[in-house]
Amino acid sequence: MAIYTLPELPYDYAALEPVISPEIIELHHDKHHAAYVKGANDTLEQLAEARDKDQWGAVNGLEKNLAFHLSGHILHSIYWHNMTGDGGGEPLEKDGVGELADAIAESFGSFAKFKAQLSKAAATTQGSGWGVLAYEPVSGRLIVEQVYDHQGNVGQGSVPILVFDAWEHAFYLQYRNQKVDFIEAMWRVVNWQDVAKRYADAKDRTPLIAP
Repeated sequence: MAIYTLPELPYDYAALEPVISPEIIELHHDKHHAAYVKGANDTLEQLAEARDKDQWGAVNGLEKNLAFHLSGHILHSIYWHNMTGDGGGEPLEKDGVGELADAIAESFGSFAKFKAQLSKAAATTQGSGWGVLAYEPVSGRLIVEQVYDHQGNVGQGSVPILVFDAWEHAFYLQYRNQKVDFIEAMWRVVNWQDVAKRYADAKDRTPLIAP
C-alpha cells in the first residue's frame, strides 16, 4: 500500500502566469513531483522486503534513495503552497504577517538583506537544488539553506518554511538557462500568508535538542 500520495495543486495550472507558465506547472507537478512520490513508495517497499528477508546488501543505496525521493516530495508539497497569483512584495504587519516580518529583520538585518541571501543561495546552487528559508529550533532563528538535490547540505532539525526550486525542470521551458531571472521573478508570487503560518507552526514545535 502506498504511504505517500501526490497532493492536488491549490490552484489551476495558469494561476501563476506570467511568472510560471501553465505548461511548466503541469509538467512539474504531474510528472516530476509524482515521480518523487512513486520513488519514495517504491523504496519503502524495497526496505520492507529487505527486513522480511534479512538481506541488507542494498541498504546504503535504499536509504539514500529514500532521503532523495522523500525530501523531493516534502519540498515540492511546500513549494506549491508557498506561491499564489496574488502574492509577492514583502511580509508586512498590515497584512497580518508582522511576526514573520520581525523574525526576518532580526535574523538577517532587514528584508532586503534576507532577499539578497536567499536569491543568491538559490541562483548559485551547483547543479540541482533549492534555496530555503528555514526555522532553526535550537536558536529559534531563521536561516537560509542552500540545498543540493533535495536533501544535501541541510541543517538537522531545521524546518523549511519558504522554498525556491532551482532545478532546471522548474524554469527551463520558460527561462532557458537564465536561472537568476527565474529566481527574481519568484518573489512576485510568494504567498506570505502561507510562509507566516509555517513559521508559527514551526515555532510551536518542541525542539528535540535542548539549546
